[in-house]
This record gives sequence, C-alpha cells and structure tokens, in this order.
Amino acid sequence: MAKTPLAPRQARSRESETKLIKATVEVLGQYGLEGATVPRVAEYAGLTPGAIYRRFPDKNALMERCILRILEDQLVHLKKVFTTEVAQQSSIQALIEGITRTMLASYRKNAKLIRALRQFVRASDHLAFKRKAVQLENGAVEHLSDVLMTHQKHMRHPHPKSALTMAFLMVSATLAELVLAGDTAEKLQPPVPTDDQFLERELARMFLSYIGATES
Repeated sequence: MAKTPLAPRQARSRESETKLIKATVEVLGQYGLEGATVPRVAEYAGLTPGAIYRRFPDKNALMERCILRILEDQLVHLKKVFTTEVAQQSSIQALIEGITRTMLASYRKNAKLIRALRQFVRASDHLAFKRKAVQLENGAVEHLSDVLMTHQKHMRHPHPKSALTMAFLMVSATLAELVLAGDTAEKLQPPVPTDDQFLERELARMFLSYIGATES
C-alpha cells in the first residue's frame, strides 16, 4: 500500500518546527542557555514570539523539543554512517582513533551548544524528558559499542561490551573537563596540554588501552 503523503498543513507544521529548531540551535550555540530567549529565537527564525508561544507553552518546552530533536538526529546519523560493514573494513585502532577524533572536533566546534544542552538537562525536573534524553544518549553509545564489538576478538578486557561503555564515558568526561569547563582546564595541576594533536593521540590511547585492544 502506498504511503499516504502528509497533508499540506502537516507538512507546513513540520517545516516550521524544523526552522524553529534550527534557529534555537543557532541561538544556543552563540548565546548559551541564558541568552536563548524566546524573542531572540523568534528573531532568528523569522517569527514572532507569539507564533512560538502558540506552538510551545514556554521556553522550557521549546528547549526540550530542541534537545530531543538534536539527540534523535544524532542517533540517526550515527546509524547511517557507522555501520558493521564499515567497521569490518577497518582495524579497531583506526576506528577508535576516528571516533575520538570526531568527538573532539564536535566538542571544539559546538562547545557552547553542548554546554547549554547539558546544563538544561541536568537542571530539568521533568522526569519524562530527562528519561528520553538519557535514553537517546545511551542509544548512541550502545550503537557505537555494538559496531565495535565486531572486533571483540581483539579486545583483551574480560568484559568487552561493558569496557566499551566505560571507555566512551571516560572520553566524554575528559572532553567535558578540558573543553567544556572553560577556565577550569587552566587550573589543573600539573598542567594538561589541551592542543588537539595531543588530545587526539591520548584519548585514543586511553580508549584502546582500557579495552585491551590488540592489533586487528
């Protein structure tokens, strides 16, 4: 049976939401959570504040939808580009180096946006939203771990699947401390180099060492 096309009103509604989400992401990336006011988002989206309030009851509702959309799109993207077939064509070392390099680049490029998203999720008391956000984030790690498990025979860790989850957590926590924390990184004793060449090398080494990776 042919799929019924969206009614014009539904299509316009979806297009309008996509435009609004894009504007919200731009504002968060430039001004952070506090600066992401409804009037400012409306200006970036080419809408009136009233138009936003007709769709969302308040700023929190807008932020929630925006964050979930970002996480949903991220998961879809990962599943498209990082597949078992891709993993089978590369060594585990090359895969891990590519993943950590991509994570570092994303944190560098989107530091203010990521900081705002984390700040909002942690402060939210809307449990259903937080549960969904965590589910989507865990889904991304789960997918990457499942794909890397194609190289399980090259991991000496006694519990490789759990080790992969912990390795991703360690890399994320390190990036949050060194990239997202701002001035905090400069106060670490002893000083930790934060240039990308050093971080790319050491993040991959940390990941590979923890899971006990051997040559593919």
